[in-house]
Amino acid sequence: MNLQHLEQESGRILIVDDDGLFRESLARNLSDAGFATTSFGDGVSALQHLAEAGPPDMILLDWKMPGMTGIQVLRQLRDRRVEAPVVFLTVLSDEIYEEAGLLGGAVDFIEKSRSFSILLHRLELILNGQKSRQTAKAPQQAAVFDYGDLQLRRDTNRAFWKNIRLELTQTEFQIVDHLVTRAGHDVRYRELYDIVHGEGFVAGDGEIGFRANVRAFIKRIRQKFRDVDAAFTHIQNYPGFGYRWSDADDG
Repeated sequence: MNLQHLEQESGRILIVDDDGLFRESLARNLSDAGFATTSFGDGVSALQHLAEAGPPDMILLDWKMPGMTGIQVLRQLRDRRVEAPVVFLTVLSDEIYEEAGLLGGAVDFIEKSRSFSILLHRLELILNGQKSRQTAKAPQQAAVFDYGDLQLRRDTNRAFWKNIRLELTQTEFQIVDHLVTRAGHDVRYRELYDIVHGEGFVAGDGEIGFRANVRAFIKRIRQKFRDVDAAFTHIQNYPGFGYRWSDADDG
């Protein structure tokens, strides 16, 4: 069933979950908190809605659903260039699911057992972090930034390596942009984590949690570069600290 509420000030959230009671309860709580919500019980219906209505400000996605799983829905979203932040809400707590979701392009992985107040706080941090980054960066950066073999087209969030387009998500693009504009300098895990989740966001597993989140994103970014250039080694890790974009091709 499709549940819609009048659009309010906090933002528009799409909920995709086959558990009707959970879906309706979450939609009601979010509506009371000032969000406009639309909800669907399956991925196919949600994707059809997005094709007609355009992207919301955030998508809350269940992992286990009949017909099309949450990770399959996420892949479809990214293939269709829907760049709205995706948060998995699931009963699954194993790290293998969290890593798969983050590598697929989700920005967070939250257990359904968490209280609504905690969930709301984390969603607001993600949304507020995205808004503040967009506001702060837009007037200061050139629309097209060239650095060696890399070209970043910031007006469209498109990246090219040796004139070949990289299939980066919006978040992955922001991480690469942040690293390359600080080329030769070490960038802390926390600094990169704030790009993904918003400044001040606290991972469920603390320092270990946000490092794992960042490593998952970097792993995916590196692979996308290597898909077009097997010799790519410019993103280097400094264990216990973070990452650096290096001009040296020494791995």
